[in-house]
Amino acid sequence: MRFDVITIFPGFFDGPFGFGIVRRAREARLVDVRVHDLRDWTHDRHRTTDDRPFGGGQGMVMKPEPIFEAVESLLAQRFAAEGTEPTEDAEKVAIVLLSASGKLFRQQTAHRLAQLRRVVLICGRYEGVDERVAEHLATDELSVGDFVLSGGELAAAMVVDAVTRLLPGALGNEASSQFESFSQPAGPVPGFGLAYLEGAQRQPVAAGILDCPHYTRPQVFRGWAVPEVLVSGHHEEVRRWRRRMALAKTLRNRPDLLAGAALTDEDRALLAELRATTRA
Repeated sequence: MRFDVITIFPGFFDGPFGFGIVRRAREARLVDVRVHDLRDWTHDRHRTTDDRPFGGGQGMVMKPEPIFEAVESLLAQRFAAEGTEPTEDAEKVAIVLLSASGKLFRQQTAHRLAQLRRVVLICGRYEGVDERVAEHLATDELSVGDFVLSGGELAAAMVVDAVTRLLPGALGNEASSQFESFSQPAGPVPGFGLAYLEGAQRQPVAAGILDCPHYTRPQVFRGWAVPEVLVSGHHEEVRRWRRRMALAKTLRNRPDLLAGAALTDEDRALLAELRATTRA
């Protein structure tokens, strides 16, 4: 899979893409990450990428011309190298504008992008980006949260990381990403419905909710002990405790996720217990 990041600060990405899973995925040639300086597609001696907004107002707006030329040039290079027509496999390429005005980037979005061959990420700056980029060039306009960043560089790094770790081989253990917060199982698992994967310990998947709490050694730290159930050796009790705690954390921190989560009858019973305990 290939990522193309278009930015006016290409040096920013030396750090984020040089460590951890993204670095290992690059070294294993699972991903090809290329960072491009938007100024390479400007045509004035000042290499201008922004201008004042029509209608007045504060700040500067990124110009459409260099962004369109950058994306079109990068995609043309790909088609020329592969000997294909620009109309071929268009559904396998996403052109993503990082913007505070975009749709919220979620784990489901990362899963969708991970199915593509190529993702082009446009990093906005300043007051914003000329709206014609969102309307006529980008396939997706995404925001990483309900807050405003100075630019799209941090957001682009987050998207690359979130998508890369979903690619086959990136984590080493393909099942592990199914146990994380926000993950949805690919489909029903025989004998366990949507909420569990088959395995020696019937591990619960996140199923659209937050992950359960995790503990490691030492067993007692500053007087705080690991929950007794986790060292009991009773796998079914561990499974049920983890599911209950995942639901409790979701109910406490992100109750909005429960409406769209894939819940089993057991989950609903556990939620009823948790809500009754809270009211009490």
